[in-house]
Amino acid sequence: MEELGMERVKKEIIPEFAVEGTLEETVPYGSGHINDTFRLTCTLENGGQKRYILQRMNDDVFKNPVELMENVMNVTSYLRKKIVERGGDPDRETLNVIPTKTGDNFLKDERGDFWRMYLFIEDASSFDMVRTPEDFYNSAVAFGNFQLLLKDYPASTLHETILNFHNTVSRFSDFKKAVEEDVCGRAKEVPGEIRFVLEREADTHAICDALADGTIPLRVTHNDTKLNNVMIDNQTGKGICVIDLDTVMPGSALYDYGDSIRFGASTGAEDEKNLNLISCDLGLFETYTRGFVEGCGGSLTQEEIRMLPMGAKLMTLECGMRFLADYLQGDVYFKIHRPEHNLDRARTQFKLVADMEQKWDEMAAIVEKYL
Repeated sequence: MEELGMERVKKEIIPEFAVEGTLEETVPYGSGHINDTFRLTCTLENGGQKRYILQRMNDDVFKNPVELMENVMNVTSYLRKKIVERGGDPDRETLNVIPTKTGDNFLKDERGDFWRMYLFIEDASSFDMVRTPEDFYNSAVAFGNFQLLLKDYPASTLHETILNFHNTVSRFSDFKKAVEEDVCGRAKEVPGEIRFVLEREADTHAICDALADGTIPLRVTHNDTKLNNVMIDNQTGKGICVIDLDTVMPGSALYDYGDSIRFGASTGAEDEKNLNLISCDLGLFETYTRGFVEGCGGSLTQEEIRMLPMGAKLMTLECGMRFLADYLQGDVYFKIHRPEHNLDRARTQFKLVADMEQKWDEMAAIVEKYL
């Protein structure tokens, strides 16, 4: 995607959307790495203010923005209805797409860029890091609640915005291909890491096979359940809205749960070089499990709950596979800030997987409490 000029955004893009009031300010916003995001502030006739989020969608990552926005519109419309039914505030508890002046859900500009706009969620914040166990618990309840609200949504009708995103069998196949091709000649430097993945091929089938044979249900999944994709109410500290619906697709609730554990229950940074600092914090594991199951409000099956530790392990293994494959391919997908950055990331994920394996019985016992 080419660089953006702020003047172009103000003159060519914003006037195409059905915003209320007079535009006063446009500023870059948030910490996302995929889309270009701006916050708009408009003054209303009564002197009040209304704010919006404008995004240029990254069609290098999301190849079909039309299908992506179809998913977003269908899911948010459904969520609005459910939120209203239970007496909630649909302007704050789900994303609200602002149409263009011609009534479309997105804008395709003359350069071929795709744009969308949302209502800004007021009096709420998102956080990049877990500050307290309560933050982690509240995000768990929010992602669980997302599952609960969408439990009857026909998941199979959603488009796959990134093909095989959490298909661990497919990811394993991609990893083996990267090892075999070894385009940068790096495989000889990392035989232990490669072996670590290859020895766990059977694990990569666990969720895919359970979905295929109906052991666990196909669900609407968020697929990027980091803490910063939950808006936390500034007054109550509760998670009120799940945002960033670009990867909403058919999948397993275990994907959403597992990715949160991978990210939030680790005792170290994703790219920590000192692996002695990396482990799975069982206190945080239990905190998130409790919140997620509570948020799901009885919508998870017994088998899904039993498989929660496998969700945590597999999402961590998958991420490590992807980091290592990218390292072998010359760091073409994930942004790096130093040589071997992707290798460091892969090693932290594998250390976390190994630690989970050592704590497997304890993780299973924690999960058993919530059956």
